[in-house]
Amino acid sequence: MDRKIRCGRAVTALIGFLSFALGNGSSAAGDPQRGAQVFQACAACHSVRPGEHLTGPSLAGIWSRKAGTVEKFLRYSDAMKNADVIWNEAMLDKWLSDPAQLVSGTSMTFTGLKESKDRQDVVAYLRAVSEGKAPSAEPRRGGMMMQSGKADLKKAPPAGQVVSISHCGDTYTVRTADGRTNKIWEFNLRFKTDSSKEGPFPGKPVIVGAGMQGDRASVVFFTPEEISGFIKRSCQ
Repeated sequence: MDRKIRCGRAVTALIGFLSFALGNGSSAAGDPQRGAQVFQACAACHSVRPGEHLTGPSLAGIWSRKAGTVEKFLRYSDAMKNADVIWNEAMLDKWLSDPAQLVSGTSMTFTGLKESKDRQDVVAYLRAVSEGKAPSAEPRRGGMMMQSGKADLKKAPPAGQVVSISHCGDTYTVRTADGRTNKIWEFNLRFKTDSSKEGPFPGKPVIVGAGMQGDRASVVFFTPEEISGFIKRSCQ
């Protein structure tokens, strides 16, 4: 009789433990501090600041949200907008493992995190972000735009403030407020717009470097209408 009672208590304890583990094990296993570091690989395309959309949508408040529904993000694929996915631990783990397998037709080109530990930690980090408890991480910095999130182009130094652009043959000549002249092969210069609060002032484009060799650059305008009027055809 005593043995049956002891066995019964043991089974009850085991069931209680398993229930707790199944309900909480994944989040307990993830390390949000480490996840913040792993997430740096995602930071070129995703911000965790509310309303700050990059190539992909802001991931602030993603927890328990239906896929494809972040407000004011206009670049979702039809596949993502129509996906029957709610972002929780299980779905985020599948997505981080192989986005294209979870949502066929997604425009996201990320091939996935193959290490289970990395995925668990990023999931824990994203949950902490949604709960307002996100740990900080040291950004991986390079040039003005090679960092986590976006640079505030309104604070660009004189070396980044473009005063004129001319085009001749296959070359753009870009003059900046510090008095320097930069000659750039036309194939290596991109023209972009940024109408966000971090974008440049209207009519005050900013040049930022890019490329592993430092041979590429982007000139960022406030609106598309500014671009053609700013560039002059001149070989002087």
